[in-house]
Amino acid sequence: MVKKQKTYKEIFREYLDKGVKLEWWQKIGVLFLVVVIAGFVGWLYEFLLAWVTEGRIYMKGGNLLPWMNIYAIGALVVIPATYKLRRYPWAVFLVAVLATGLVELVGGWLAYVLFDGARYWNYNSGPWAWGSINGFVCPLSVTIFGIGSLLLVYLVVPICICLSRKMSKRAFLILAVTLFSAVILDEATNLVLKNLGEPTAMDFYESLGLEYK
Repeated sequence: MVKKQKTYKEIFREYLDKGVKLEWWQKIGVLFLVVVIAGFVGWLYEFLLAWVTEGRIYMKGGNLLPWMNIYAIGALVVIPATYKLRRYPWAVFLVAVLATGLVELVGGWLAYVLFDGARYWNYNSGPWAWGSINGFVCPLSVTIFGIGSLLLVYLVVPICICLSRKMSKRAFLILAVTLFSAVILDEATNLVLKNLGEPTAMDFYESLGLEYK
């Protein structure tokens, strides 16, 4: 007798109530997909924000693919920090605000110190300036990231878990590993090219007439 697969609603309820038991390959695949999705959604957010607020199109992230590592890092911090609180959205939001604020503050400060004053984001102007800590983090940014973390915890992660349950092991791993490998290879390649003084993805897009910011 073929065992009936659980519906998305059933898997989501299990995820909230007691946690979903996954095989090692499912855990790895879910992790890989979360990294890819979080980095892409972060890139899309930055892209649309610049378009809406400035009316111009800027390329973001510095990679060839539409993916930003700081958002992937933030997701990897938020998920374990909020996992035991997932039944309480308000608690997830508050912890996520603190966690993403810490990622921004530490990440921004390290980039500034290690790369001769480089700033990959700056909250010292406009509505972002209120409460800003040296331009590295501000209340408005962490509020937005707190809301984004709710989508991560209650939408992205459950969907990835559901895929791991409903797809075959081979198909799921091919999907997850291929996407993850693509963004990591892209990131590593650009880092190596930059350190060697060779043209990077940024140079490629600028040669097409697009701007980076």
